[in-house]
Formats: sequence, structure tokens, C-alpha cells
Amino acid sequence: MKYYLIAGEASGDLHGANLIKQLRLMDKDAQFRAWGGDKMASEGATLVKHYKEMSFMGFFEVFVHLFKIFANMRLCKKDIYAFYPDVLILIDYPGFNLRMAAFAKSLGIKTVYYISPKIWAWNTGRVHKIKKVVDFMLCILPFEKAFYQKYNFSDAVHYVGNPLVDAVAEFKSKTFEKSAFLKENNLQADKPVVALLPGSRTQEVQKILPAMLKTTKFFPETQFAVAMAPGKNIDFYAKWVKKYPNIVWVQDDTYKLLRVSQAALVKSGTSTLETALFEVPQVVCYKTGWISYILALLLVKVPYISLVNLIAQKPLVKELIQFRCHSGALKTQLKYLLSAEGKIYFEGAYQELFAILGEVGASHKAARVIFFEAMKKNYAQA
Repeated sequence: MKYYLIAGEASGDLHGANLIKQLRLMDKDAQFRAWGGDKMASEGATLVKHYKEMSFMGFFEVFVHLFKIFANMRLCKKDIYAFYPDVLILIDYPGFNLRMAAFAKSLGIKTVYYISPKIWAWNTGRVHKIKKVVDFMLCILPFEKAFYQKYNFSDAVHYVGNPLVDAVAEFKSKTFEKSAFLKENNLQADKPVVALLPGSRTQEVQKILPAMLKTTKFFPETQFAVAMAPGKNIDFYAKWVKKYPNIVWVQDDTYKLLRVSQAALVKSGTSTLETALFEVPQVVCYKTGWISYILALLLVKVPYISLVNLIAQKPLVKELIQFRCHSGALKTQLKYLLSAEGKIYFEGAYQELFAILGEVGASHKAARVIFFEAMKKNYAQA
């Protein structure tokens, strides 16, 4: 059978790749075509467009790139029609993906949304469009099924667990030479390592990384390493490399970096949950343009921005947002993260989080639903 996947950022590429891996186990003759990234391509998907050509952050940034976004939509519709998949699999990225869902639905193509758009945070009105154009919604956050129940959409909604649990568990199961990684990145085994995870999008890195780097001057006996964004090489970070010569820059090895880190400063998003799954104490950082920030204050309806706190439904980790995200505040929080008291706190907090998330198997469960629906459609048409 033929599967078409659309993801608009690095985390979606990871989840899509794991989903492809599981679908191949069930469907030996599967064909995959995707809008995503290197991870999906490495699993055998034919890549139509890379997510780094599609990723725009914030209301203002989206507005100024509207022409390019609409051009991408036209290209995607044309490609979906030409490939005519048995199932269209949409991974988050709602502004783009809900339009593709409506198009596929008009063609009679089965539509499955894997990783619900965060409509529970803002723009809840989108739920009515989702009910019209999405056949099945596969959720990865425990509270999402209850949200959809309020809109009489629960029969088509499944909580499959969180695929990051699978991804991190799989990584931890592999042999890891800590000493080799430290040596390769000029890190010393007898000094603490703090990971800096400023995000993957250009705009967010430019806003968040400077505050993280300024914090390093307060910790002369600590080693700091920046997890470089997928698809960006050292040239993108050149001005910061020159200004902070003692910082280590790690490319395409974020999980290995978290394995050796004693604490982390983390951009809000998927990386907060990944950091928690590696049991690394963290403080969450977020800054954006002021227009985008003010609009978010008016529209966003949830009390937290990090996945860790949203899943726990309470503040397990500290969030420093916009004007609170500065080197002074980060210094205070990082001192706590590196303390014995901080370590004890996070051990308990993360165990509480893990109990809510549940066991591994999200990618397999999602693939099973998708494969079954594709088979059911083919059987009906036979």
C-alpha cells in the first residue's frame, strides 16, 4: 500500500521515521512519500520537500512568508494527487496539514492525523474542521482524548502513547561509549556538562541562544555544549562561536549530549520532554518577537508552554518566558539544577511524569491503526 506523510519540523520527522519503520514490519510492500527530513528519508521515504524549507515560527514570520507557504500547498496537492496514496498521514503542523486533509478527503483518500494539533491551547474552533476532514486522530498526550470528547469526536480518537518514549528507550538500549563521546567533543570527564538546546528554527535560535550563552560566564568550572539544529552547520553559529570560544558545538548528537549532561537549558517544545526522558534536570526557556508574544498572550489558553508541565498538568519544571528569559534568571535556576537538592527534586518529578506517560509502544500502536484502516479501505474496494 501507499502512504503519504507530511511533517513540518524536526520532531515530526523523527516521529514519522519511527512510524515508517513500524509500518514496514506490517506491510512489506509499503511505498512511502513524504514532506519531512533526513530521518524519514533514511527509513526509505521519497522526500518531496525538506521541513527546513517549510518551518516558520510566530504569527509575523508566517505572514511575511505567505507566498512561499501557498506555493508549497499547491505543490503538495499536486503531488498527493499524482501519488494517490491509500492513507495520508499528517503529523502536527496544522496550518498546512488541515488544508491537505481537506484536499485528500475530497479525493476519497483516508486521512489520519498522528500527533494532534495543539488546538486545546488556542483556536479550539479548529476542532470542527478536524471532525470534517480527519478520519482518525492519534493522540500522544494523555489529556487530548478527553478534550475531543467534549466535541463528540472521541470514537475516532485514540491515545497511542508518546513516541518520544519509544525513541529515547531505543537509544538507551544501544551501546554508548561515554568516554569516546567526551573525547570527541573535547569535554572532560571530571567537570559537569550542561546542555544548551535552543531549538531548531532560525528565529527561535536567534532569540533564545544569546541568553543561554551569556549565562555560561557565571559558571567557569562547568562545561557547556550547544546542540546544533538538524540541517544547520557550524557556519550558522559562526558569530557565537567567535564570541564564546570555550563552548562546545555538537551536531546531530543531541541524545548523546543529554546522556552525558548534568543539567540543561532547553527551548520550550519537544526537547523538554526528551530532556526529561533522559532524566536531566532542566529549565525551560522561550523568547519570540514581541508581536508574536503579545498575540500569544491574547490567544493561548493553557497555563504552561513546556510538554513536561502540560502532561503533568502542573509546574514540574521552571519556565522562563520572554522578558523573564535572561542570563540572571537562568543563572539562578542553573545553580539549583546543579545542586544536590535539585537533583533529588528532579528524580521525583520525572518519576511522576513517567507514570503518566505510560510504557513504550506508541509508534507500533499508531502504525497498527493506520495499517488496519488502509487494509479496511482496500478490502471494501476489492
